[in-house]
Amino acid sequence: MEVPYNHREIETQVQKNWDENKTFSVTEDASKEKFYCLSMFPYPSGRLHMGHVRNYTLGDVISRFQRMQGKNVMQPIGWDAFGLPAENAAIKNKTAPAPWTYENIEYMKGQLKMLGFGYDWDRELATCTPEYYRWEQWFFTKLYEKGLVYKKMATVNWDPVDQTVLANEQVVDGRGWRSGALVEQKEIPQWFIKITDYAEELLNDIDQLEEWPDTVKTMQRNWIGRSEGIEMNFDVEGESEALGIYTTRPDTVMGVTYVAIAAAHPLAQKASENNPELAAFIEECKNNKVAEADMATMEKKGVATGLFAIHPFTGKKVPVWAANFVLMNYGTGAVMSVPGHDQRDYEFATAYGLEIEAVIRPADQESVDISEEAYTERGVLFNSGEFDGLEFQDAFDAIAAKLESLNCGSRKVNYRLRDWGVSRQRYWGSPIPMLTDKDGNTVPAPEDSLPVILPEDVVMDGVTSPIKANPEWSQTVVNGQPMTRETDTFDTFMESSWYYARYCCPKLEDGMLDPEAANYWLPVDQYVGGIEHAVMHLLYSRFFHKLLRDAGLVESDEPFKRLLCQGMVLADAFYHTDEKGGQVWVSPTDVALEKDDKGRVTKATSNDGVDLNYAGMSKMSKSKNNGIDPQMMVEKFGADTVRLFMMFAAPPELTLEWQESGVEGAHRFIKRVWKLVQDHVAKGETVALDIASLNKAQKDLRRDVHKTIAKVSDDLGRRQTFNTAIAAIMELMNALSKASQETEQDRAVVAEAVNAIVLMLNPIIPHACDALWEALGNKNVEDAPWPVADKDAMVEDEKLIIVQVNGKLRSKITVAADATRESVESLGLADANVTKFTEGKTIRKVIYVPGKLLNIVAS
Repeated sequence: MEVPYNHREIETQVQKNWDENKTFSVTEDASKEKFYCLSMFPYPSGRLHMGHVRNYTLGDVISRFQRMQGKNVMQPIGWDAFGLPAENAAIKNKTAPAPWTYENIEYMKGQLKMLGFGYDWDRELATCTPEYYRWEQWFFTKLYEKGLVYKKMATVNWDPVDQTVLANEQVVDGRGWRSGALVEQKEIPQWFIKITDYAEELLNDIDQLEEWPDTVKTMQRNWIGRSEGIEMNFDVEGESEALGIYTTRPDTVMGVTYVAIAAAHPLAQKASENNPELAAFIEECKNNKVAEADMATMEKKGVATGLFAIHPFTGKKVPVWAANFVLMNYGTGAVMSVPGHDQRDYEFATAYGLEIEAVIRPADQESVDISEEAYTERGVLFNSGEFDGLEFQDAFDAIAAKLESLNCGSRKVNYRLRDWGVSRQRYWGSPIPMLTDKDGNTVPAPEDSLPVILPEDVVMDGVTSPIKANPEWSQTVVNGQPMTRETDTFDTFMESSWYYARYCCPKLEDGMLDPEAANYWLPVDQYVGGIEHAVMHLLYSRFFHKLLRDAGLVESDEPFKRLLCQGMVLADAFYHTDEKGGQVWVSPTDVALEKDDKGRVTKATSNDGVDLNYAGMSKMSKSKNNGIDPQMMVEKFGADTVRLFMMFAAPPELTLEWQESGVEGAHRFIKRVWKLVQDHVAKGETVALDIASLNKAQKDLRRDVHKTIAKVSDDLGRRQTFNTAIAAIMELMNALSKASQETEQDRAVVAEAVNAIVLMLNPIIPHACDALWEALGNKNVEDAPWPVADKDAMVEDEKLIIVQVNGKLRSKITVAADATRESVESLGLADANVTKFTEGKTIRKVIYVPGKLLNIVAS
């Protein structure tokens, strides 16, 4: 009797079995090859979105596939639980961040289980627990002892009304998100870790990341930004200290016509004491954005300081200007300006009537035209005195030598990368474990006082961090001496930079890591996550791993061996315009559609009868109300259907367009597989396969089966093109639907095919496959080995040859696999469909691609 496909019953029962048997719990096993698969862990925002589902489905398919290869597979999960969103939600919901976070974790944990992800839940961690951040604090104190941590003044976004530091995303059009006050750039003390000490190694080791996307590696190289240049000094008239600059274009030094310094530069500050215009400009610059994208597009402004720098070669005086495009915390806070050969300097000089000189020309010209714009290419020096006629590298070397001889400059390798500022003036984060005594001396918190616990029973007022507002919390006593705790908390990138390592020993109580366990599992074999994390998270994780290595906690150089960056999930977006002209976005699940014969939307109407505008496909977001609730889809179609659609709809690195029709198609396919197995089982037991006795049709079907196994194995393993793997299985299903089942060997070949299909689909639709594997008379599909392609079965006795006449398809012929060229030509020319197009014509040429194509050129 056929059992109907009921995804609710099947998935509930299978998940219960996994939980009871701890199917995916693992320990170190030296007898097995390990495979550590990790998806970037979620922020417990309250609900999973389809981006989460795609990310975690990819990781789960890879994990299950590798498990079927006989490997010891670890796939853990946890929660990136600290951060500003919890504070904002707590303020909005009049609660504290801790209970909001823990409630969300429990809810989202249920959602992850509902989707059937094979996690080792025994390794679950949440970064907001003292058991986790204790070791982060401990490690920070060790870095401080090694001289890799320091405190200095740094520029932040400051809201003068709320008296608080704002994250970049809390600054809207230059104003504080809550108060609406103009945000200032303010200097406050901040803690830093010396990532620049590892800049060269971080850059060089990118070459080890052979299984990372090239785009990500390029982004990291650019972010580290290694450059070779010259650091040189310009004396300043009337000042005792020289002005230091760094340039990668020393060949242009003879074209310097002014020097630009940051508004916050000490020289500018000093000059402003008797210069009201400059003082006003410095005040204005406090409100400037400091992001590079903003700096590139904003209007370039400046004020002359009244000071003059002395050119180190010519002795010429050049004016010193305070400029809004120079930042104090980048480089030295001063740049030599060569408007003839830098477009930004050119625009500034043009705006303020400053001198512009050309000193570089193309190699094939005697001069260069800079009347309209700067000439920014490398070339040959002219108007440069003793350096005339030199090309870039020779000029670089000669100018460097001259500066060194004058003791006013030298070669230097510089990096765009800046030290990692880890201080945050928010509450919901790990307290920074540093103490200050009554004399202002700062020391690490003693090891026996760790963790410095963040109080969770707090009231959020939306302005001041509860630990900053509570003087009792910040006061402590160490060795009889009163001390003040640091009230800043760690940047949440700290927690996410080492969580992958803690998964190796999440319950360890007497250390940060167990080196034996960490060195068994690390590095992560497969990491999955969005490309938006290509720089900051991945770079900080690489840096942290090297710190762990140098502390003797791990042996490997890099944390992640292979990286897969999945694309975004898109969905239809619909809106209507309200009486005020605003756009009201309507969820796609509340829209009725009419489409033309090509599937294009011709009319959209909301469930309450309002005509809607179709805005096309866009990234699922709250702002456009086009997010699709995964839970609703699972309840309607089942977790396996959602997983199958996610894997089939697009290659993993590309954007995926959510279409319910596609989800319905995935559901129909699973029911097809279900029916195939049910029908096969209903026909009774099969005899053993006798390969030697197979006829041609049986051999052909078996060849298709093993070719599919080979392709799917390669697609899921090496290529990670999951959509093509599924397509290959669908093709095999089509072949099976036409297969004869009259004889015992017919049924034996079909049995082999059916078993292979269930095993190949298991990583993708594991609930259905668990039930189907049992229906086929087997047990524990999770412990079943991956099917192996039989090379002998894939050997073809015959080849299908495409026959063209003058490049157009005219026939197809079947020939023996070892047929000679002559016999193929003979058969092709004799084919009736071919002779119709060659009769009465002269055969000019015959082109043969062995085993594939015969093209007859006739005229």
